Amino acid sequence: QLQLVESGGGLVQPGRSLRLSCAASGFTLDYDIGWFRQAPGKEREGLSCISRGGSVTRYAESVKGRFTISRDNAKNMVYLQMNSLKPEDTSVYYCAALLQCSSAQLSDPVSEVWGQGTQVTVSS
Repeated sequence: QLQLVESGGGLVQPGRSLRLSCAASGFTLDYDIGWFRQAPGKEREGLSCISRGGSVTRYAESVKGRFTISRDNAKNMVYLQMNSLKPEDTSVYYCAALLQCSSAQLSDPVSEVWGQGTQVTVSS
C-alpha cells in the first residue's frame, strides 16, 4: 500500500522554525510532491511543491520567503522548512504525491497518495 508519512510537527512560539518531513512507505518517492495544510473550518491550502528531480519548486504567496521545500531522493524524503512561523500557520500539514508540481496542482491537487497529516501549532 502506497503511503506517505509526515512528521516534525509540534507546538512552537511565533517567530520560531520547524522542519516537516515527508517519507514514503512501501514505494520509492519518485514523484512530484506537494505540501498542503488545512485548519478546522477552513479550506485546504496548497503551500509548496517540488519536482521529482528537485529542479522545479512552487510556493503559495502566503508562505513565499518563509517556507522552503527540498528533497533528498537518496533518503526517500521531502522536507518543508518553515521559518518565521505565525499563529495563522497553525494547521494540520499534509504531503501528497502530485501528477506535476504546478500552481494548478497546488490549487486543485489530483492525488490518491496522501499522508495522515502532522499538527503544527504556533502559539505563545
